[in-house]
Amino acid sequence: MRPAPPSGAVAIRLFLAAVPVAALSVAVPLVNRVEPRIFGLPFLLCWLVAWVLLTPAFIWAIGRIERHW
Repeated sequence: MRPAPPSGAVAIRLFLAAVPVAALSVAVPLVNRVEPRIFGLPFLLCWLVAWVLLTPAFIWAIGRIERHW
């Protein structure tokens, strides 16, 4: 039986899990603009694509923290 992780580890995991959710939902009204265009795409579309691609990195970091404890 594994010991319970320290409370700091739980807080870090919750924070890492909440960042992509917040970026994809809460921040959308803040970045809802056409200009600047990045690679010819509106900024909002680039924002969404970037966070969809970055989310696995956050999940990977959570997994690394879980394996550490």
